[in-house]
Amino acid sequence: MTGHLPSCSCCGDSLTDERRIDIGFKLPDAALTAPEEARHRLGPSALLRVDGVGSFIRCLLPVRLTHETELVLGVWLEVDDDVLRKAHDLWEDQGYADLAFKGRLAHRIRPWGDDLLGAEFTARVADPEELPYLVVGHAPMAARVLADTWDRDHVLSRFPQQLPVDVRTGLGDHWSVVRSAGLTARFADGADQFAGPDRSAAVTVFTDDTPGRTPEGFLSVLLAGAPDNVPAQRLIERLPGGLRHAFWLTPDDHGRERHEFYGFTVPAPGTAAGVFCTHEDPADLAWAQQVWRSLAWAEPS
Repeated sequence: MTGHLPSCSCCGDSLTDERRIDIGFKLPDAALTAPEEARHRLGPSALLRVDGVGSFIRCLLPVRLTHETELVLGVWLEVDDDVLRKAHDLWEDQGYADLAFKGRLAHRIRPWGDDLLGAEFTARVADPEELPYLVVGHAPMAARVLADTWDRDHVLSRFPQQLPVDVRTGLGDHWSVVRSAGLTARFADGADQFAGPDRSAAVTVFTDDTPGRTPEGFLSVLLAGAPDNVPAQRLIERLPGGLRHAFWLTPDDHGRERHEFYGFTVPAPGTAAGVFCTHEDPADLAWAQQVWRSLAWAEPS
């Protein structure tokens, strides 16, 4: 389902490398609410002092993921003032290659959250052309983040930024869907929403409040009033315990060409999920159908 790849927020180049994914944090968590005049860049943008908050150095946190993927997070370490001064003296000097220091991670990073916030790391320059890397974690979770290999979908689904890979994303109630490469993610109006410049998908999970109703009966309720009136633009597929139904159309009231796709999956009595996709390119109908077919439900154990 890859395609429509995102661009780097730093340089604008297409993010086509699926083996290394770079995501950056613009500010330390504690500095997000500080006024602009309280933030002082010390020459290089990677060195920051925030009045009343602390001193910070931007570093790289490498995380190994499954599927032979590496996630490299641009994070901030909170450091002592003398460490910031030393880094400033060496940053654009030959001595930068030997720079090493300790600091405390200045972010809550999902899925690790509070277990990483404030955790101490050692950072060291590995390549004079790059920021320092976090190389040693001095708390149990900090050490694990650097040493373990983490499930790619579990980690990447926590980041709302555009990604260069498809990511299976949990929806709650034992449901998941594949979020396509190049789409941002957010939860709004009761739906998980994924969006790009020319296509989008919104996914909603439904619970049937009528005990004993069949999947077919629940689907009929979900389709009540739907503009499903073109048989040639309809798909019905049977599942082992239920069915899925989709239809698509091209409204003429938006001022520009836009295609809409509606798909429902009812895998068993009592539960269902629906996806609403929009796209500008008619060829992206195949993409919308893939999103619909990627809806998956795991029966509770």
